[in-house]
Amino acid sequence: MERICSLCHAVIAQDSRAERCPACGGEIVDRPALGEAEFSGLPPEVDHRGIVLPRRHALGGIITPQ
Repeated sequence: MERICSLCHAVIAQDSRAERCPACGGEIVDRPALGEAEFSGLPPEVDHRGIVLPRRHALGGIITPQ
């Protein structure tokens, strides 16, 4: 299971003890994991708030929606 914000859809780290989303204050809900971390073999990159950051692409930058 994965912890995700119901408002902004930020993925929250499993070891974070946050009751509310640290980005927007929304409710944190559980959903089935999508399986991305299983294929990469690398641990997820987590920022100081406990939010899991998107994976980096081949050139080294972070893929973000525009």
